[in-house]
Amino acid sequence: MTAQPPPPNRWTSWLSQIYSSGKGPVLGTVDIQEIEDKALEVMRDNSIAYYYTHKSAGTNSTDAANRKAFDRWKLVPRVLNDAALRNVETTILGMKVSSPIFLGPVGKQGLVHADGELATARAAAAVGVPMILSTASSRSLEDAAEANGPNGQRWYQFYWPRSADLAQSILKRAKENGYTALVITVDTMIVGWRPHDHAIAYSPAGHGFGVQQGMADPVFMKRYGLVARHERPKFPFDQEEIRGRAAAGDEEAKQAMFLASQWLGETGSGAFRTWDDLQFIKDNWDGPILLKGILAVNDAEKAIDMGIDGIIVSNHGGRQIDGAIASIDALDMVMRSQKVLEAQKSGKLTVLLDSGIRTGSDVIKALAMGAQGVLIARPFVYGLAIAGQAGVEQILMQTICDLHITMGLCGFSDVNDLIGKRDQLLVKVDY
Repeated sequence: MTAQPPPPNRWTSWLSQIYSSGKGPVLGTVDIQEIEDKALEVMRDNSIAYYYTHKSAGTNSTDAANRKAFDRWKLVPRVLNDAALRNVETTILGMKVSSPIFLGPVGKQGLVHADGELATARAAAAVGVPMILSTASSRSLEDAAEANGPNGQRWYQFYWPRSADLAQSILKRAKENGYTALVITVDTMIVGWRPHDHAIAYSPAGHGFGVQQGMADPVFMKRYGLVARHERPKFPFDQEEIRGRAAAGDEEAKQAMFLASQWLGETGSGAFRTWDDLQFIKDNWDGPILLKGILAVNDAEKAIDMGIDGIIVSNHGGRQIDGAIASIDALDMVMRSQKVLEAQKSGKLTVLLDSGIRTGSDVIKALAMGAQGVLIARPFVYGLAIAGQAGVEQILMQTICDLHITMGLCGFSDVNDLIGKRDQLLVKVDY
């Protein structure tokens, strides 16, 4: 019997082209640690911004735990299965996607590259991957939507303002600009204990960087007799330069800091929302709603009771609570709940995983644990810092290509068949 080779596919063809060109990838490597190190080298003159993205809460133990936990879960490949033709497409909340990978919401991307979220939005569209735009982005949701294009798939991440009229305005703008699902971050009612930022009093948002959703909002700006504007903050961000200008009486700098303080008074006031408050969002958002930051089984089950469409199991990349449970371990607990399993099977609940994803193997582990998709964050920010849009595209392509190859080596031909195969594919080890 003569075996037939599979036809070319988009993902492995990307890898083949690297070899045929003899030039290597845009980032110079596909090793994620080398990419992280290279990002620091590129940003050496702006290392404060790099560490703002890289560092986490407290001793960074939760961030480290995310990776250690992934390492403890080992794949057990199955052999002599025909996985020559492989499919990584899936459907999430009724949206057909090219792979189960999303670009997670990362604020203030303009700290690492002049094009900020616009480069990321273009990369997402070029590769065909959904993006989730952060409320704390350095570009307006309108400008990001334009960069993402009419065919781009995009969700909006919501930091909940205090004022109902402002919340309604943001939700309206997001819907009008093609953001089809709303991701409410529920683990950041206040910002976590972040020693790196505290030690140097580093606050981009307090100096007008990462508050661009507010500056573009007509309801917010009308309060101060101003017209909504779509800002593109200066790169590189220089906090001391802005403070110096404001102290010297520069009206533009003074206004930027004043408006920033007012916006942060809305989205970072320290007011804590409750489960009962979710009804307001349900009344004012036409589309799927997901809660990002779920770690406890009881909270996952409560989301089902509240009629929430999806949860994102996440510890915010370790940026909120030092010593918190690793995301993949939390997912393991959540996906042992019979209530969650039944809701997922019936289509009432979608489960995604965020925090710690670095490779295709990580994606497979998350899916086997029961997630239907994953978010990646820091890796694409490193790609953005090094090479802008092209760098983000490479991170996406290499991650999906890795997933495509490794899935076949594990004995699976369809990514959807991985979901929930914990007992078949994974074993937890202590070494």
